[in-house]
Amino acid sequence: MVGQEDSALQNTDNTLPKEETIPEKEEGAGEFFKTAVLAILLALFIRTFFFEPFNIPSGSMLPTLQIGDYLFVSKTSYGYSKYSFPFGVADFKGRVFAKEPKRGDVIVFRQPPNPSIDYIKRLIGLPGDRIQVKEGRLYINGKMVDREPVGMERIGAPEGGNETMMEYIETLPGGVMHKIYEESDSEDLDNTKEYVVPEGHYFMMGDNRDNSLDSRVPETVGFVPAENLVGRADILFFSIDETANFYKPWTWFSAVRYGRILNTIGPVRPPESAQ
Repeated sequence: MVGQEDSALQNTDNTLPKEETIPEKEEGAGEFFKTAVLAILLALFIRTFFFEPFNIPSGSMLPTLQIGDYLFVSKTSYGYSKYSFPFGVADFKGRVFAKEPKRGDVIVFRQPPNPSIDYIKRLIGLPGDRIQVKEGRLYINGKMVDREPVGMERIGAPEGGNETMMEYIETLPGGVMHKIYEESDSEDLDNTKEYVVPEGHYFMMGDNRDNSLDSRVPETVGFVPAENLVGRADILFFSIDETANFYKPWTWFSAVRYGRILNTIGPVRPPESAQ
């Protein structure tokens, strides 16, 4: 009898379903996929609501920004518009949690005639301001903006060779200071009509004053609506010069501008009490 009972127990155990297991390769692939999706969602969240990376492809903001600079733009600085969101997923008018930009901020914005293109310039004119350039000098509300010469600079030209620029420190109303380049005071954009900035719009200019398509060129930029602001350029996180060659890895390290990494971008502002 004992032997029969033992035999019956063994038969019962053998009929139990075996526990299903997932092969290690499938489990590893699933975990990798979940991690990748979470990383992408986190990156999109940070890019949409906090910081978005941009790189500088032109010299219109020299000497502040150089070709090959990589920077973070703060999305919280001015609130959010439809242009804050990737892939055109949002479509609404105006801004939410809106904050007014300050004169002198370096701002990424969507080009008004073609909002699919990002531009970066300095905010010069606020709503209601009168802006004009006469003989190379910037006037805001009828008053000439002060500039202090620093010296001559030789920079690489896009078509090769070098260009000679005069570097100045410009002081905007309120005491905001930043550097600009001028080839001369008699270039194409050195004499303009007086522009009156409409309500809800801003007047932008490049720091490389004679080599910048900005609000002085209405068909290209003109007045920038508040809705088109993407964010304020805050910090350089990387910079590499034109000697880097993707197919020659040994050039990568020598091309890095180590002195520009983690530099702040904003202008020099006086204490609040002095403004």
